Amino acid sequence: MSKIKVLLADDQELILESLHIVLSMEEDLEVVGLAKNGQEAIECCEQSPPDVVLMDINMPVMDGVAATARIKERFPSIQIIMLTSYREVEYVVAALSHGAEGYLLKAIHPKDLAAGIRVVHAGGTLITQEMASKMVKKMSNSPAAESNEYGLSPREMSVLHKLASGLRNQDIAEALSLSEGTVKNYVSTIYSKLNVKGRREAARKARDSGIMDSL
Repeated sequence: MSKIKVLLADDQELILESLHIVLSMEEDLEVVGLAKNGQEAIECCEQSPPDVVLMDINMPVMDGVAATARIKERFPSIQIIMLTSYREVEYVVAALSHGAEGYLLKAIHPKDLAAGIRVVHAGGTLITQEMASKMVKKMSNSPAAESNEYGLSPREMSVLHKLASGLRNQDIAEALSLSEGTVKNYVSTIYSKLNVKGRREAARKARDSGIMDSL
């Protein structure tokens, strides 16, 4: 079985080394690079593309959000997990909007960190319920959210329309020129805003409430 190739990006050498040691103990993970800022992370991706990047947010030269945007634009198949000590919703929302597959706090247990990498590599996303709630609240208070009663942004409305038409995440991603991970994040947020648990329920609620009429 091929190992999951992981790139670590953090400006604190102690954290870099600690993560390197911890993840190297996992049989199915292989650390293929260490970067101390966003620019170095991009260069590492060019030289030896990883499967997953653990990306710190607050770094010199280029921060993790900017690096995520660049990497996702050039290497959309590389999956990115924001690894941060910050709980501020703005950083995470910004990273997710550029296609990051989720975030984890640095205080996470090593075993949970390794498990998170496996989840993302398998096509999943990592967003805690706390952060999902904050994202919904923030987006609901944004000017773009005033266009409908559930506070859906124009992009979320587009995703909902495709979802209600029966398209899969992969098809929605292709239709809207987004990464599949980004579409999954939008779908999760849409479910939260509509207070539904699945596609069928979301589509029905969208039609019943008249949201679809505004598209």
